[in-house]
Amino acid sequence: MMLFGDEGQELLKDATIFIAGAGGLGSPVAVYLAVLGVGTIILADNDTVERTNLNRQILHGERDIGRRKSVSAGDRLEALNPDITVKAIDATIDATTVHSLTDTADGIVDALDNYPTRYLLNRIAIEKDIPLFHGGISGFFGQATTIIPGETPCLRCIFPHPPPREVFPVAGVTAGFIGMVQATEVCKYLLCKGELLANRLLLWDGMQARVEEIAIEKDPSCEDCAGRAPPEH
Repeated sequence: MMLFGDEGQELLKDATIFIAGAGGLGSPVAVYLAVLGVGTIILADNDTVERTNLNRQILHGERDIGRRKSVSAGDRLEALNPDITVKAIDATIDATTVHSLTDTADGIVDALDNYPTRYLLNRIAIEKDIPLFHGGISGFFGQATTIIPGETPCLRCIFPHPPPREVFPVAGVTAGFIGMVQATEVCKYLLCKGELLANRLLLWDGMQARVEEIAIEKDPSCEDCAGRAPPEH
């Protein structure tokens, strides 16, 4: 790709990214990372494709209803780019699996909808000293940030306590917008280009077509990252 040059394409080819979830956010993230040429995509999901998913989960289609999302996603990504390695895993992300799932990852994409597992990914990212690309969606609203351990607030700093659990319809276009933001952040990080969405929480209001940013700061008493020194370069 002329935009990145041969050196940039090699950087992407040599990278491994773990995507947590093959749903609304995981779908656009995985699609764009695949066509960008990220060499290895590891994707984990333990759910089955349902018709109600199809408005926002673009990895899956009508004929995939009833299939495991990991299988459907793996087939789609391999068809999009047969030159990359896709490891689509049917697994629950929990304390017993998260280490093996992320063992070789250069970055973690949070494409989930529950905070307990997000906090688990946050701790693993800190432990492994790799970035966590966070995204969240609800209706026509979304949020995103890039967390660099030791340099930025972690997810627990930003959200010390999980918000109330709500079941709220998600517009597919919202998932697409936030997913593309996350994929762009992954791309910039791997290529060492541009300014990352670090120390900033991006807020998307699709109803008003408005993007806002909130400056975020480390919590010195954060139970996940307090006392962590910035990494040496």
